[in-house]
Amino acid sequence: MRKPELLAPAGDWEKLKYALVYGADAVYMGGQAFGLRAYAGNFSLEEMKKAVQWTHEFGKKLYVTVNIFAHDADFEELPAYLKQLEGLGIDGAIVSDPGVIALAQEVAPRLPLHLSTQANNTNSYSVRFWLKQGIERVVLARELSLEELQAMRSKVKGGLEIFIHGAMCMSYSGRCLLSNYLTGRDANRGECTQPCRWGYNLVEEKRSDQSFPIEEDERGTYVFNSHDLCLLPHLPLLKPIDLDSYKIEGRMKSVQYVASTVKVYREAIDTLWDEGENAFQDKLPQWLEEMDKVSHRDYSPGFLFGKPGAKSHNLVSSHYVRDYDFVGVSLSEDGAGKIAEPFEKDAWIEQRNHFKRGEILEVLTPQGVSWSFEVKEMWDTEGEPIEIARHAQQKIRMAVPARILPYSILRRAKNEKR
Repeated sequence: MRKPELLAPAGDWEKLKYALVYGADAVYMGGQAFGLRAYAGNFSLEEMKKAVQWTHEFGKKLYVTVNIFAHDADFEELPAYLKQLEGLGIDGAIVSDPGVIALAQEVAPRLPLHLSTQANNTNSYSVRFWLKQGIERVVLARELSLEELQAMRSKVKGGLEIFIHGAMCMSYSGRCLLSNYLTGRDANRGECTQPCRWGYNLVEEKRSDQSFPIEEDERGTYVFNSHDLCLLPHLPLLKPIDLDSYKIEGRMKSVQYVASTVKVYREAIDTLWDEGENAFQDKLPQWLEEMDKVSHRDYSPGFLFGKPGAKSHNLVSSHYVRDYDFVGVSLSEDGAGKIAEPFEKDAWIEQRNHFKRGEILEVLTPQGVSWSFEVKEMWDTEGEPIEIARHAQQKIRMAVPARILPYSILRRAKNEKR
């Protein structure tokens, strides 16, 4: 049985590189307009051109989000933008608005179109409708159970994609009005402020100056605060369905998140498809442990086993689980940013959070298992010894006991003494 495509978020140029180095088959990104992540790094057309070239050199694919729900004013610049995407040779535009789809087919007929999850496809009739309109792949709604996915695949022969990991929106397939009404920023045009994560109390109409806790908790209750999706343990159930693409959410997340989740799902897919379920189950505990090391909310299987209840929401806090600090990345010797030979006794590190001599750091590497070492010696770019890497994105040289591959992630356990 063919392996599904592993599709990873590329919120900016750095995350794109890490996604590919850690094993993604494809990445998705946004331009500087017309996508639903206005506050991600996003890509200019010139950057996108370089990204397409770099991705294709890896033998991988690149998709661009054009999935806003457009207003008439958006159509003034959309035709030229769609033509430019077609000219760049991207592997697909992720769209949701029928008007945008019709325009793309008119002005950029060679541009492959994928239908965004925002289009709420929950049944085979709507999926077949869109496939007949020239859509090459449909990103299914998150609100489908395992049985519904099985039935969908049996009735639909075209491309199907699902989300397997990442933040879950409390609104139906992400079509939310809370942000628009409460803050004036339209979630359906890329500007969501995530008011679903705020704490709420109850206010009675005639006593607007008083608020009451919904439960007996002085902090209030986070009534919309859904858990993060994690289908890693359930990949053996998904495998027989033969879906085309498994998608990881997270263009706003960190480089560590991208590297860690992509590596885990890459290893999990390869193990399950190449070695079988017994080997998969043997390695599952270590993968789940790795998933707990990235910043996340409590995990949930989403709708896979039916409608989620209260257990799939955190009613006490909207805080992330952060057991590790992301403190640095190893730099490549290759000035072009491609994978270089591993360093020997020293490594150049770019700081992302302060760390100092005497601390224990863990290395997440593109290949092989994670390992740890004590920071004993560090030097700045002038060759002067330093005790603490305290400056944002400071480049330092560090003595290491073993080779550190370029693109490795350095992190520190929260309980590490500092």
